[in-house]
Amino acid sequence: MNSCVTGFYDSMNDSAIKYIIDQTQMTIIFCEGKYVQRLIDMKKAGKAETIVDIVNYDDSLELKDEAAAAGINLYSYSGMTNEGNTIDTELNNLPGPEDLVLMSFTSGTTGDAKGVKLTHRNLMMDVESFEECIPLSRETTMISYLPYPHVFEQALMGAILMKGGRIGYFNGNPLLLTQDCSVLKPTVFPSVPRLYNKIYAKIKSQFDEFTGCKAFLVNTALASKTNNLLANAEYTHGCYDYLVFKKIKALLGGRVEFMVTGSAPIDREVLAFLKVCFACPILEGYGLSETSAAATASHRDDPNLGHVGGPVRCTKLRLKDVPEMNYFATDLPYPRGEIQMKGANVFPGYFKKPEITAEAFDAQGWFCSGDVGVAYPNGSIAVIDRAKQIFKLS
Repeated sequence: MNSCVTGFYDSMNDSAIKYIIDQTQMTIIFCEGKYVQRLIDMKKAGKAETIVDIVNYDDSLELKDEAAAAGINLYSYSGMTNEGNTIDTELNNLPGPEDLVLMSFTSGTTGDAKGVKLTHRNLMMDVESFEECIPLSRETTMISYLPYPHVFEQALMGAILMKGGRIGYFNGNPLLLTQDCSVLKPTVFPSVPRLYNKIYAKIKSQFDEFTGCKAFLVNTALASKTNNLLANAEYTHGCYDYLVFKKIKALLGGRVEFMVTGSAPIDREVLAFLKVCFACPILEGYGLSETSAAATASHRDDPNLGHVGGPVRCTKLRLKDVPEMNYFATDLPYPRGEIQMKGANVFPGYFKKPEITAEAFDAQGWFCSGDVGVAYPNGSIAVIDRAKQIFKLS
């Protein structure tokens, strides 16, 4: 069926949830059991007026009578799927490339959240571009723990599913993520700078406690591998990986071949350190919900740090002068300006916000990111400033 979905973050308050419900006029919500009571209370308080059905992933129907009294039908997920298996109905109203598949609401740090409309074409073109960044196959295994509403997670899952790979789901507690990885043994590990910084701090504090011969060995291994990484993009070392970094690599199951980071800037020292410790590339991407996740991505064979790679193959990119901030495409030694994008992964507009949509594109149809970038001779870019002042969360 042709359907469009949206999601809520755990951190959203009732007002933010009400705003999205009112905007989309949604009638059904799928959720964990811990949110059922909250949604019933919101319905009673007039904050979820259009909600008619709730499907509980945890299968409990304990609140069914209370839900019914509030005007909500409560279903269990297993009950719904079991009933569906008994119905032989031919699918109709199948989606087309330009139909909406996802409504990704921004964080709303500068006012009400904006619903980014993403089509099947948008997401599929961005997902297809992952192939040039990460070699995926039926043997690829990824652990899923990032928030579903985030387009970064949506794109990663889409890429794995397209190749018939495996997706394992964490137990719900981020503090036990390493235990999940020890069982799943993922080959791809996606994350965001906030978590990578925690991993970096934990490993470095352990190394800093070493003394004598052990400290000498660790420091020598780090220096040697870092030099090889920055000179030739070499990630492995036959001796040091076994003597020093084997236990570190085992923290994520021992089979990780690629790590991915996005959604916010990451410190280059942290990036280099983790590449050395886990003996694998960490690909850094840049993009927005409006570009269906990645618009640029770094390459595993590039030893340089401090940039987010070049445009993925479905995206055109250019820099526009920002004279009020003294950024110009003619700047030397490297061009600077606002990053603008065009391509099949760029969204068609914001939901029910034609004025803001018009402001997001220039007269030639280029999407204006609001980020200021610098372009290097090898085609990569680095994000250096904001042309529009907002808070960017890690």
